[in-house]
Amino acid sequence: MSKRYFLPFRAWAPFVAVGGGAAILGLTTGSANRKVVEANSKDHFCSAFDYNKPLPKRQELLEALAGGSRDSPFDILVIGGGATGTGIAVDAASRGLKTALVEREDFGSGTSSRSTKLIHGGVRYLEKAVFGLDVGQLKLVYEALGERTNLLDNAPHLTNALPIMTPCWSWWEVLYYWAGMKAYDLVARGETLEPSKFSSARDALRTFPTLATRTPEGKSLKGVIVYHDGQFNDSRLNVTLACTAAAGGAAVANHAEVEGLLKDSAGRVVGATVRDLESGRRMDVHAKVVVNAAGPFVDGVRAMSDPAAPEMITPSSGVHVVLPDYYSGKTHGIIIPRTRDGRVLFVLPWLQHTVAGTTDAETTLTMCPRPTQEEVDFILDEVKDLLNIEVRQADVLSAWSGIRPLAADPDADEDDTASISRDHVVSVGSDGLVTITGGKWTTYRKMAEEVVDTAVGTGRLPQAGPSGTEHLKLLGAPGWDRAMHARIAQNYTVPHRPGAIDTQVAEHLSHAYGDRALMITRIAEDRKLGRRLVRGHPVIEAEVVYAVQSEYATTAIDFLANRCRLAFLDTAACRQAIPRVVELMGEELKWSRSRRAAEAKAVEELLQTFSPS
Repeated sequence: MSKRYFLPFRAWAPFVAVGGGAAILGLTTGSANRKVVEANSKDHFCSAFDYNKPLPKRQELLEALAGGSRDSPFDILVIGGGATGTGIAVDAASRGLKTALVEREDFGSGTSSRSTKLIHGGVRYLEKAVFGLDVGQLKLVYEALGERTNLLDNAPHLTNALPIMTPCWSWWEVLYYWAGMKAYDLVARGETLEPSKFSSARDALRTFPTLATRTPEGKSLKGVIVYHDGQFNDSRLNVTLACTAAAGGAAVANHAEVEGLLKDSAGRVVGATVRDLESGRRMDVHAKVVVNAAGPFVDGVRAMSDPAAPEMITPSSGVHVVLPDYYSGKTHGIIIPRTRDGRVLFVLPWLQHTVAGTTDAETTLTMCPRPTQEEVDFILDEVKDLLNIEVRQADVLSAWSGIRPLAADPDADEDDTASISRDHVVSVGSDGLVTITGGKWTTYRKMAEEVVDTAVGTGRLPQAGPSGTEHLKLLGAPGWDRAMHARIAQNYTVPHRPGAIDTQVAEHLSHAYGDRALMITRIAEDRKLGRRLVRGHPVIEAEVVYAVQSEYATTAIDFLANRCRLAFLDTAACRQAIPRVVELMGEELKWSRSRRAAEAKAVEELLQTFSPS
């Protein structure tokens, strides 16, 4: 039996005993710490965020940025509006710090929108902890499982628990993966969503009908091990974090590029020169602490201060493909624990489609990475071996590549990006610039907390309380419950009425916007904008107006890629939606005819990167 399918009991039994004990001890300590933070900060952070007031307009936020003068600086200026950057802004605002954030593109337009859509502890990391005797990997798993719970609680409308099946083609695999998932449960303990379990092949086919019952080599399916992780809508969560920060008093601006860093006479970074890409306006934004959270581009920001600064990251490309919903089960996903080249690949239901990925390979930095045909073929070949239906290139609705800013492990093989830790690195340069790199979506909140703790630790900030984000409900969450879609449907589902909202749309609005879905239904009713933008997708016209008015969407790409996800789900449908989206945004933002043409062209150019080269 090859190592791919079985490792003897003595290899994993010690971890179950020793690692499990460590996890229990860590959980006890972690729970105590969480209670202390909650007790100390609950009143503080709850009063900092007023979701009942309208969010400030983008122009107001730009004026606030310009007001960050040498005499009245911000406490923290964050460069980068991805998961980590917006998380830092929320954390800083929760402590009462005067906070600013600027993002060159749109919130979540880069790496943060191109994930596998999982909130996970990292089954792969657990495997490395076991067989590599790596305590650091075990720490990653333990911390991530706790943060998984926080994220599911704080943004319930954007997240859900997802059962994931591991197919077993021999009884040895059943034993091996069952033990591994029980170890995962043990590390999670109080954070377990549902206990892992074995299901027969017959039961597996009921929930995932397209699952193959035989491998190409002739091995029969013995059953599956089912475990649970979280799933989410990544760029919508990113936009929600930016809006939550704005609700907490932070001055956040997308399409605002840092052109250079400001320094004092001692050579310390004290701000940045920022250009609003919409108006061309330049402003010097001063801050006591500047945080570099530019994701894959952190080294470029560091070079603005010190051209000789050593590089901190190893960029890695991860590709995903989107297929029709019938490729996966409605309620369950599948993990391929070891592909031909030893990686992990998922096949998951997501937003009424199937997402499959990912790859992992070194790459070069670019603003718009594009998957290669070789990477897409690799994913399809792996999926082909897993399913009992024909897997066709023609069924690929969209494909995207994301660049992961991996924190380099000095002991790792320089050609093996899969062996580099996804753990994060926070550093403070001699110039005072705080830089955060690495990490993953699941632990964004904890990373943000650490960064702000580091900023406070520089001694340049006023006394700030502890982080108030562990139990902070994000925008859209406080008034949401799982029956909201039903109430929306009851109130707005009227056959043959112009602007009516059907049941599927009601469910989409509930999960994409939470309690703020009611703002969209009012727009739909008042302005007769309840029609779908394109057949087969539940996105309606009113969402375009809402995105401009309440979510800082300033370009057609902002909406089609990062607010409604059409670019990621179905490029053909996205193309059909372009004219109406440009028309609606043009009316709201008073675009000229030439601007409208440029917006349509920009979306078309983006969509070229959602097909393999």
